[in-house]
This record gives sequence, C-alpha cells and structure tokens, in this order.
Amino acid sequence: MDEQVTPNDPPAAGASARSGGKRGRKPADPKRAAILGAMFLMATSAIGPGFITQTTVFTVQLGAAFAFAILVSILVDICVQLNVWRIIGISGLRAQVLGNKVLPGAGWVLAALVFVGGLVFNIGNVAGTGLGLNAMLGLEPRIGAAVSAVLAILIFLSKRAGLALDRVVVVLGAVMIALMLYVAVIAGPPVGSALKNTVLPDTVDFLAITTLIGGTVGGYITYAGAHRMVDSGNSGLENIRPITRAALLGVIVTGVMRVLLFLAVLGVVAGGAVLTGSNLAADAFRVAAGEIGIRLFGVVFWAAALTSVIGASYTSVSFITKLTTSTRTRNLLTVAFIAVCTAAYLLAGQPPQTLLVFAGAFNGLILPLGVAILLWAAWRRSDLLAGYRYPRWLLIAGVLAWLLTLYLGWNSLAGLIDLWA
Repeated sequence: MDEQVTPNDPPAAGASARSGGKRGRKPADPKRAAILGAMFLMATSAIGPGFITQTTVFTVQLGAAFAFAILVSILVDICVQLNVWRIIGISGLRAQVLGNKVLPGAGWVLAALVFVGGLVFNIGNVAGTGLGLNAMLGLEPRIGAAVSAVLAILIFLSKRAGLALDRVVVVLGAVMIALMLYVAVIAGPPVGSALKNTVLPDTVDFLAITTLIGGTVGGYITYAGAHRMVDSGNSGLENIRPITRAALLGVIVTGVMRVLLFLAVLGVVAGGAVLTGSNLAADAFRVAAGEIGIRLFGVVFWAAALTSVIGASYTSVSFITKLTTSTRTRNLLTVAFIAVCTAAYLLAGQPPQTLLVFAGAFNGLILPLGVAILLWAAWRRSDLLAGYRYPRWLLIAGVLAWLLTLYLGWNSLAGLIDLWA
C-alpha cells in the first residue's frame, strides 16, 4: 500500500539525477535547473495563444480598468498554486494518485478530465505555433505547425529530455518577457492610470476576472509545475522552501507577462489607435512597433504556443503514467501525444471550435475537483503529507479560492449544456 509514497525513488530523479553523479558542486546544479524548469513550465503553460488573445481583448474592452482584474487573478492564482505545489510537492505524489488515496476512483476521473482537455487544447496550441511562424517568417501555418511539432518532439527524444525540457522553457520564457518589455516601453502606456485602476478601478468586470483565472490555473496548467517538480525528484518536506519559492515565482512570471502585454496594448489604445481586426494582438504590435512589431508578435506568439504544446503534452501524459514508468516510455508517449494533436490540426486545417469549447468547459470542471481533493488531503490526510501540519492560513486561502472555482465550474456546466443543446 505504501510503495507509491516514494517520491524520491528512481524515475522521479530522471534525467536530472544522471547528471549529478560526480562529487563536488555538480549535484546542486541539476536540482536548481529542475526547480527553475518546473517554475517556468508552469508559467509558460499558462502563457499560451489563448492567454495573449484574452489579455488583448479585455484590455481593448476595459482599458486601464483591466489592471484590477489582473491583480485579483494573480492573487487567486497564488492561493491555488501555493496549495497545489505544496500538497503535491510534500506528498511526492501526482494529483491523480493523491485523488485515489483520498477517494478511490476520484484520481482516475481527474486524470481522464485532464487528459481529454489537454489533448483537445493542444490542437489549439499546435495551431498557435503555425500562426506564430507565419507572422514571424511568413511560413504557411500548417508548415509552421508541423515544423514546431517536430521541434517539440525532438526535445522529448533527446537523451537528456528532462534537462532539455527545463532549459527550453526557461529560455523561451525569458525571450517572451524581454520582447514584451520592449514593446510595452515603446508603446508608452499611461502607467499612472493603470496603477490607479489597480486598486480603484473605474469598472469591475467579474467575467474578465473569472476568465483570466480559468486561463492561468485551469486544466492541465494547474499541475504542470508541481508534477515536473515531483518527477525531477525534488519533493518531500526537505524541499518545502524551494517548492514554495518556485510556486510563487511561477505565478509572478505569469503575472509579469500579462502586465507587460496589458501595458503594451493599453499604450496603443490610449494613443488613439482603434483595434478592430480579427487579430487584435498582432494589430497592437504593428501599431506600437511597425513592421518589426509583427515579427516580434510572431516570436512571442510562437514561443507561447510552443511552450504550451510542451507543457500540455508533458502534463497530460503524467496523468496516465506512474512514477515507476520508465523515462523512455514516458517520453515516447509524450511524442505520440504531440503527433496525434499535430495530425488532427493538419487534417482539420484549424482547431475544431466545438471541441475547443468542450475542452474549455472541461477545464472549468477540473479546477474545483482537483483543488477539492488536494485541500482535503491537506486538511484531513496528514499521513499523505509525512505528518506535516498544514498552515491554516494557507488552507483558508485555498478554500476561498476553491469557492471561486465552483463558480467557474458552474459556468462550465452551463457552457456544456448550451454546446449540446
């Protein structure tokens, strides 16, 4: 019964452990790289094509008042992710394993929801890579998507796939932030107005807030970083500090990216530009930086989509495998996952909208179910957390965030009913 409660056993260490065989300072480097990789995997999984589109649309609609929605969504993200990372990290168990220990069968339901939602959403992520390369280099979207899928597959086929994954998401995440900072600066946004609306908004749009929360901690995104942390062997009570730090920094990276994108679009809108095209984000980049702006948009959009392909694939497969599954088998399953999503996009020519709506509704159901399971484990099953006395303030914050996820879940059910009506 207890054989699964061995987070630091074999496969969890994966590629990271192999590079730490020498004595001296070497062993510290893989661990640090793995924690940084887990942090960026969470952040870049949240920063996908939908993230960019949502942020742009709401900024155009709400103007500076959107700053308040961003603040609230970041605070809720912190409450959710701190709990998810701590509970999964301390237990050393993936979410579905914890779910089955809390309530037999619940973990499999959660795994099915995450896997199906991740599979469908990844078709959209693959499509996003094609659109990004089209804007960046003028490549036909399907060719761009196929090339990007091959790059993602090569990462998981490399001999040191774990290290490659960690480095790629860190580098692409840093590139996105640097480019967004540049565009935000040259757009010249009204920072004073944005700061005022952060605490005293002219308008409060609850729909925008709930949409942002669902987009940054919904579905597979919730578990991407925490599962990577466990898989790399960095779990248990001895790692509680780096786990907490990585969770906070991951949310901050996501928040910084959203703030920079918000400021860039706000600067364009405040400057008098009217964005009405089918791709508002691309139009905003063009107005801010001319023709080079479109190329920069392509780089950002492609990087966001590619890292989301990697994050969705890695996390979805982690829900249908065990810690005892060999690294090679896990990577081959991930490659197959990417290949299926890419084939679906290439055959359809575009992401099937009905399926994307369906997957979005699934995300709304995954969040309250998964968070409820983890909070119950923290509250009533300290035996699964090595006897750790979970902080009450963090548990209360998690419960408050969970109540909001129930609202999101209710909206998702309504969306499913409308979809099949």
